[in-house]
Amino acid sequence: MGYIVNTIIVALIIWFFIQRSMPAKGVDHIDANELKKMIKNKQYQLIDVRTPQEFTIDKIKGFKNIPLMELNNRLGELNKNKNIVLLCRSGARSNRAAKMLKKRGFTKLTNVRGGIVNYPK
Repeated sequence: MGYIVNTIIVALIIWFFIQRSMPAKGVDHIDANELKKMIKNKQYQLIDVRTPQEFTIDKIKGFKNIPLMELNNRLGELNKNKNIVLLCRSGARSNRAAKMLKKRGFTKLTNVRGGIVNYPK
């Protein structure tokens, strides 16, 4: 009986991590090279969801810092009618941010796969 319970627990943990790492559905996903091409376009809201410390160390001009942990409380700073481009260090937090915003009714979302570490300098 203990083996079955342990197997179920391990399966649930694996499922949880797979769900968190899957690309957000209904969200565009671009790489850092594509971001470089579109960064000067004023039709996008550029949001970096890293911590303020990370943002201070390495940032891309034009991005506004709204840390992932503050995103729910700062939704009023975002325009639902403009495409929101989300960036973090590796793409994982920005993917979570995209999922979060999608649940809150935002439909024009773009996640930068690979994050700022892959952004060409």
